[in-house]
Amino acid sequence: MERDTVLTATPTIDADLADATSCATPSRTAVSPLLPVLAALAAVVLWGGAFPAMKVAVQTLGTWQMMWARMVFALLLLVPLARRLAPARIERRDLPLLAGMALMQPCLYFLCESTALQLTTSSQAGVMAASMPLMMAVGGFLLGEKVSPRLWFGVGVSCIGVAWLTSSGGEGGGSAPDPFTGNLLELAAMACATGSSLCIGALISRGKGRWNALTLTGIQTLAGAVFFLPGAPGVIGGVADWSAEVLLAVVYLGGASSLGAFGLYNWALGHMPASRAGNFINLVPVAAIFFGWLLLGETLTTTQYLATGLVMGGVLMGTRAR
Repeated sequence: MERDTVLTATPTIDADLADATSCATPSRTAVSPLLPVLAALAAVVLWGGAFPAMKVAVQTLGTWQMMWARMVFALLLLVPLARRLAPARIERRDLPLLAGMALMQPCLYFLCESTALQLTTSSQAGVMAASMPLMMAVGGFLLGEKVSPRLWFGVGVSCIGVAWLTSSGGEGGGSAPDPFTGNLLELAAMACATGSSLCIGALISRGKGRWNALTLTGIQTLAGAVFFLPGAPGVIGGVADWSAEVLLAVVYLGGASSLGAFGLYNWALGHMPASRAGNFINLVPVAAIFFGWLLLGETLTTTQYLATGLVMGGVLMGTRAR
């Protein structure tokens, strides 16, 4: 009887997502308010370091090969934790959220973004990427989250800063055969990331220890490895010829960027509203520029320094908003 009750309880997905975006603290596990902020910042740093790593890897591997290799390496790191990854039970109402989470990110997200960067410049794609925090705030608001005016203002300021930061870099060295389509694909990638984040928040907010950041990250990683399986033959047949730099880049992308960053960000999503967590995404371009300077010798202009300060100021206002 108890099992039947679990399987037949099917509240609407909208209601589940609304639960995830609630700002009421008692619905989430009690932790220090600083810990989710530090987790989100750590995820941003790891994602920022992925840009030079991807640049090294893409020169030798294609998109599908690179993505499959990083997902498989992340799965290998999860093998020792396999017993801890399994949830206590899976309710029928969880299935649509799990499927939506995995399909939107990493599958469609990385597919849209990698294709977009082949059609438009990185600066234009960066402007589109600045839309994610706003999407997160709007999504949380539509699903019942109380979004303060200060948070809206912080999101707006940080989005302006990211747009200024990415556009101040000029056209770059990449070609842009179809920037309109590329920008639309980048916008679609941000929509996928937003939808996946809301699904994650809904699953974690249900409590009772059934879902946690590590389990959901494992599901995302497995889904990505299956989705990008067409890249497997190229990896298996050519891994012996990889240089040390390429191998190190794949290890970083699979371990630190895919597993570490997603795990930390997923955990942060379980302990802060989606709109506030999404605001941290605007720090990713800042971290990417820093690592570009540190590892690739790139430099910032005075304008880019000012834009970076604007982004950080907006994020600070958004994270302190109540």
